[in-house]
Amino acid sequence: MPRIQLPAVKAKRNTWNKGRLIGQKRPLLPKQVWAIRARLELAGNIRDLALFNLAIDSKLRGCDLVKLTVGDLVVGDRVRERVTIVQSKTNRPVQFEVSENTRETIAAWVDRPEMRGCRHLFPSRFHASPHISTRQYARLVRDWVTAIGLDPSGYGTHSLRRTKASEIYRKTGNLRALQLLLGHTKVDSTVRYLGVELEDALSIAERIDI
Repeated sequence: MPRIQLPAVKAKRNTWNKGRLIGQKRPLLPKQVWAIRARLELAGNIRDLALFNLAIDSKLRGCDLVKLTVGDLVVGDRVRERVTIVQSKTNRPVQFEVSENTRETIAAWVDRPEMRGCRHLFPSRFHASPHISTRQYARLVRDWVTAIGLDPSGYGTHSLRRTKASEIYRKTGNLRALQLLLGHTKVDSTVRYLGVELEDALSIAERIDI
């Protein structure tokens, strides 16, 4: 009796990204930024408020933000208005501005008793690490956006990096300025990062006469 060759049956596997929001994380809108700030201020959470404000102003990747030291931002009893650091990813310097509101919250934070003798601006509560981890930072971002009613799957640490950059682009369309502020080596990286359509980018470039 001849054998019947049955077709191979593969176990059905769920798609890895089923139910997940894939792609770039959304930047926060100005009203959402103010909503998070208001909640942190009402809660008296000075550390998180300083971290949130600095994340918006600096436009740094999480790995660079959590490593900032007190000396990077504070000279004597004054918080710098402009700061330059070397990025971990590119090993290139990037400069960012520190707004008055952010300077006030940082000054209040470093003046707290628990910050006496601390080298890092956002020290870890665990002795094994000198500063908070990027994972802890990501959890804080998730908590912040959830607290104001946003779906945390659509937001992450890059949302804070993109927030001010997206607003600058919306108001000025200046991709070269954003390339410098974000520390990108190429302007097309900035275009992709901000989700700018190519035609939009070209029309902006055509209006700029150098």
